[in-house]
Amino acid sequence: MARADLLVDLVDAEHRGDKQRFRTLVEAIIAEERSKQHHLVADRLSEIITPVGSSGLLARDESSSRVGDLLFDLVPKRRIDSLQLKPLVRRAVDELVEEHKRVDLLRSYGLEPRSRVLLDGPPGSGKTTLAEAIACETMLPFYVVRYEGVVSSFLGETASRLDAIFDFARTRRCVLFLDEFDSIAKERSDLHETGEIKRVVSTLLLQIDRLPAHVVVVCSTNHSELLDRAAWRRFQLRLELRAPTRTEAADFLERLRHRLGGDLGLAPRTLADKLPGASYAELEQIAADIRRRLVLELPGGDAAKIARSRIEQWRTQAHP
Repeated sequence: MARADLLVDLVDAEHRGDKQRFRTLVEAIIAEERSKQHHLVADRLSEIITPVGSSGLLARDESSSRVGDLLFDLVPKRRIDSLQLKPLVRRAVDELVEEHKRVDLLRSYGLEPRSRVLLDGPPGSGKTTLAEAIACETMLPFYVVRYEGVVSSFLGETASRLDAIFDFARTRRCVLFLDEFDSIAKERSDLHETGEIKRVVSTLLLQIDRLPAHVVVVCSTNHSELLDRAAWRRFQLRLELRAPTRTEAADFLERLRHRLGGDLGLAPRTLADKLPGASYAELEQIAADIRRRLVLELPGGDAAKIARSRIEQWRTQAHP
């Protein structure tokens, strides 16, 4: 049975004739029933609110296969504690997670948790990993938009595929992740962009506005300056992720050393000093490469030699 507060709000919306709020509340009930594995009830409710003959509203549980070419359905495994986050970012993420874990208390006071997050930072700064960690900590399914399936060369198809994704997500408690958000939410005043792109951006922003609070939408960008100005207003939480300082890199490598279970060949601080400017993703890859090679060369592997080799490879790739 759905929560009493949802039922009361549902009746109130119907009494006031607020069709949009009524539909949003029904979608919230469907999402709650799905989270309890009550798929039959959820499917029946979805059928009721789905207009006959409508295209793109994929609310039934079986519809997962119908958006398979539009979304990756990933199992989130990374925890917040495994990430190296600046204190302000960590505090903001912890608060977001708490809001969704204690949503019943918030709703008893007429409040909803924040659910729209923008992550801004260079490649390798941990944006995708942070989105996964949010899904893991909130214990929600993690859906990643597949742009190769969404973006079409045919007029109108991209917008309709976006509609299908958001209609699918609305009746599920989940984290919906849009990487490289700037590639699809470009500034509409740009004279070089086509009218079709502008319509896609308008559709995207409208769909984000319509998302209920039980869907956490996380968008990431490497080029925030390219985002449509209206896009910024959609996000209740805007977090800036940056490449690590040497101190942060050393701390991260120390944690990796414990997590990977052994020697990295050089002390974490020494390794960090020899990898100036490396991103978190690069540091993690190098540490894993050192451990992998060392294990394969047991029992006589030279960890320091392996570490120096990986450092040289990174320098060659970073500064060819």
